[in-house]
Amino acid sequence: MGSDGTQLHMFLFPFLAQGHIIPIVDMAKLFASRGVKITIVTTPLNAISISKSIHKAKSLAAPQIELLILEFPTAEAGLPDGCENADSITSLDLLPKFFKALSLLQAPLEQAVLEKRPHCLLADTFFPWTDDVAAKFGILRLVFHGTSFFSLSATEFMRIHEPYKHVSSDTEPFLIPHLPGEIKFTKMQLPEFIRENAKSEFSELLNRVKESESKCYGVVVNSFYELEADYADCYRNVLGKKAWHIGPLSLCNKGTEEKAQRGSESAIDEHECLKWLDSKKPNSVVYVCFGSMAKFNSAQLKEIANGLEASGQQFIWVVRKGKEEEDDGDWLPEGFEQRMEGKGLIIRGWAPQVLILDHPAVGGFVTHCGWNSTLEGVAAGVPMVTWPVSAEQFYNEKLVTQVLKSGVPVGVQKWVRTVGDFIKREAVEKAIRRIMEGEEGEEMRKRATELAEMARRAVAEDGSSYSDLDALIKELKSSAV
Repeated sequence: MGSDGTQLHMFLFPFLAQGHIIPIVDMAKLFASRGVKITIVTTPLNAISISKSIHKAKSLAAPQIELLILEFPTAEAGLPDGCENADSITSLDLLPKFFKALSLLQAPLEQAVLEKRPHCLLADTFFPWTDDVAAKFGILRLVFHGTSFFSLSATEFMRIHEPYKHVSSDTEPFLIPHLPGEIKFTKMQLPEFIRENAKSEFSELLNRVKESESKCYGVVVNSFYELEADYADCYRNVLGKKAWHIGPLSLCNKGTEEKAQRGSESAIDEHECLKWLDSKKPNSVVYVCFGSMAKFNSAQLKEIANGLEASGQQFIWVVRKGKEEEDDGDWLPEGFEQRMEGKGLIIRGWAPQVLILDHPAVGGFVTHCGWNSTLEGVAAGVPMVTWPVSAEQFYNEKLVTQVLKSGVPVGVQKWVRTVGDFIKREAVEKAIRRIMEGEEGEEMRKRATELAEMARRAVAEDGSSYSDLDALIKELKSSAV
């Protein structure tokens, strides 16, 4: 209840991409299970998958979740029909138009806030203008980045100190100043616009994001204290950010159906998938998935296939091909699927990732190091092969391989948006064998299992994330008017 006895009401507004929508929907379930009234703000096409995800929750612990659907201004922004989600953008030329469309949602959002009068607006970091909306109506604004304390701290120190400007080449390592753990980076692992010091519409957006974040009430982080305590302390105490850790958010999904219905519609029947896994021995299957944004070309897909075959491991491989590869049948080695029958399962499209990772047969995870995937891997207790592509994924790789020591790098050297740096089959085979076999693999598995137990304790009653969520709700209630 608010200070006057009214129920606390929050608007949650995720960026329109599955990697941002999924944790916000999990967060909605979590807040609602504590008696908070939740309104998820989205657009018509994105509302379809969100409705499916919250359907199970509505009949269980979270009956207090509503959807508020804002019409997406596709035509006004010059976007093709149906382009309401960043995952559906086929050309980088469309990105500025997509962000223009997002900014046009400000007026309808203001109207909705005026009518519904929430006490708080929790919005994705890519909506800097929501700070103006919150200020206009005198409500609190919380920011959601969707990443780790480690990468939030590293990004901020990189922005403040610009250590990459003091190296003689793109491959010369440098320390990230003030970041615990002596973490080294190279210019190659940074986004092009930072590497090349180039101004673009996206870099201007990031400046606005940074400015608006300095005015917000605080930051909500999908992580747990025990996972990255030094970096949580650093973010709060050294960088002076007000933040709450309330994850892993994926652990709020308990049943098979609830896990299966997160995100887009699965390209495989979950029961068929589980049946296949049930036939395998514990820790005998490696799961390979690169998130919703990475789209490798045929040559890279072929290298992955050859690396998987050479590793001798059983596998589930989720493939999302680039536009050019959709009609190209030449992305698998000849006879690969016949040779791998019973040993490998290829899923073309969306997969029920948490359901798969949680299965006892899965003993390793080849991941692009998006934070959702990384944390889902941690919560499932599986060692990882790290294969960052872009965004903040290179920071997450350092956390997994150097700090947590629960994974090994495949050897990616360069940040390349969407298509990724090229990796050969030998590197794929070697990295997979390292996490699935031998003493090193056992050591990582033991560490990964310990981290998963910590994750479960964090979200259980009186755990670190459970308590931080309580503290946040109490603070919001005391500020509600």
